[in-house]
Parts: sequence; C-alpha cells; structure tokens
Amino acid sequence: MDSVGTNMQKPISLAMPTGGAVRIRSGFYEGLEVNLDRDWIVIGRGRGADVVLAETTISRAHAAIGFDQGAFFLQDLGSTNGTTVNGVKADRQQLKNGDEVRMGRLVIGIMLPD
Repeated sequence: MDSVGTNMQKPISLAMPTGGAVRIRSGFYEGLEVNLDRDWIVIGRGRGADVVLAETTISRAHAAIGFDQGAFFLQDLGSTNGTTVNGVKADRQQLKNGDEVRMGRLVIGIMLPD
C-alpha cells in the first residue's frame, strides 16, 4: 500500500437505497405492492399504521420494516400472532432480497435492491 492509501476498501453506503418494496403474495390484498421509501414503515390493521390492512389475523401495529446501518430489517412490534421470516419466528431480523415474511395469514414477499 502506498502513502495515499490506494489499497483501501470501498466504504459501505449507509444511505437508504431506492427501489425496495414489499408485495402481498396471498389473500384479499394479493398483488398489493408498497415501496420501501422511508426508514420505518409500520404494517398493521390499526389506523396508526403506515400500511393499513383489514386482516383480522394481524395486530393493529403488527410489525415494521426499517432501514438502519446500511441494511433493511423486520421488527415485530409485540404482535399477538407473531411474525416469521422464511418460516422462522423473528422479533428482529435483517432482511434480504427474496425473503418471505408471514404475519398472521398474510404472506409478504421482500424485494430489495442490490
């Protein structure tokens, strides 16, 4: 390595990338797509949620998808029926492109940019 540091690694961008979305894969809302355009999006059946879904098997504020430290994550918000990512119960889980999230009867596909 020379004195100007030409052998340095490229820094990881911590800015939220554009192009991320979630898509409902089954049920009444099948096909609904919501862009991940904020660093915290609450999904639930209550009026205070960012994505309001009239689905009795999810809580008023069931879970949130957030962006922090360069990665998207799912955070269960103390829901009654729990949340899974790829079939595994998750309280907080980093997300990757293609993950499948279940909240009650809802099946949600995660689409993240590269």
